[in-house]
Amino acid sequence: MSEANRIVSSQHLVSSKSPELSEFEFGLIIAWHAFARWMTRCMTAAGVKDMTPTDVLVLHHVAHRDIEKRLGDIAFVLNIEDTHVVSYSLRKLAALGLVKSARRGKEAFFSLTEQGHDVCMAYRDVREDCLMPGFTGTPEDNAQIGELARLLRTLSGRYDQAARAASTSSL
Repeated sequence: MSEANRIVSSQHLVSSKSPELSEFEFGLIIAWHAFARWMTRCMTAAGVKDMTPTDVLVLHHVAHRDIEKRLGDIAFVLNIEDTHVVSYSLRKLAALGLVKSARRGKEAFFSLTEQGHDVCMAYRDVREDCLMPGFTGTPEDNAQIGELARLLRTLSGRYDQAARAASTSSL
């Protein structure tokens, strides 16, 4: 593909080593914004307004497997470096009556309230109605989505490693 035909957000960042990486980055940028917009609008349709994408992610992770979660564990799984961001979301979700906390020693454990469970199920219903009709569900398509998920996890590790290297760089 010629350089003029590449769809990138920043031509000056295109590397001859992998020009496709810049195309991927642009795809990731627009996919993230579409996904973030989807999460907030889906949550609004499920009955809760004014939630940020982080709030939605934190709520669903607290709901995951119906097991109590600690703040640090939530941040770790969601790959959020600043725990205060997760803490703010948890306080907001608690104020909305969607999560509750229980202290054990010095640690707080978070779980869903009944209302939080209902909201997560309403979100799931909206997701099934609005998002899932766009997918075929064929084994081939699902295998391709699974491969893409594995690639994203691999690349996230490379970006995390590069972030650590950049934070110690003295350019």
